[in-house]
Amino acid sequence: MSGKPSKPQLRGRAARLAALLPTGTSHAARTPFVLLVVTLLGGGLITLLLLNSALSEGSFRLSDLRQETKTLTDEEQALQRDVDAYAEPDALARRARELGMVPGGDPAFLEPDGTVRGEPGPATAVPSPPEPSGPSESPAAAGPGGTPAPSGGGEPRGSGAASPTAPESAGGAATPSRGPAASDPSSPTPGR
Repeated sequence: MSGKPSKPQLRGRAARLAALLPTGTSHAARTPFVLLVVTLLGGGLITLLLLNSALSEGSFRLSDLRQETKTLTDEEQALQRDVDAYAEPDALARRARELGMVPGGDPAFLEPDGTVRGEPGPATAVPSPPEPSGPSESPAAAGPGGTPAPSGGGEPRGSGAASPTAPESAGGAATPSRGPAASDPSSPTPGR
């Protein structure tokens, strides 16, 4: 006998199938194909990983931008509420009183041809309504910004200038009222 073991003999159908299989070693021809497939799979996986991380980074950025948008929207709404509160008629009237302003008198209107319609009236000081939860000192005695005015009136005696909130002129005579609109501060001003 020879030192080489013999292959078992195949019969029938098995013999025909065995004839179709290539004999010998063809590993050298298969190696580049396997390397190509492994390289394509590895490249595909790395590409998917990079795409996934890019999408994840984009979603984090989108989440941060949404949070920033929400914060800025809340801030905008708070500022709009402040503007609306300052624009209310009561707040404007209170701020005008704090600045020493008084309601205007009767207005006069200019026509397109240059004629004056109506007779202007001087502004008269109306006593301010009492503050509901203020100190016992009257608001008229308070200077601008809510600080108490000096007891001497704040002006030299010989200056002759009247206080912008005083209803009397420097001579001591009261300004005559011009009908019911001048004496009633709640009546609407014509032309507004």
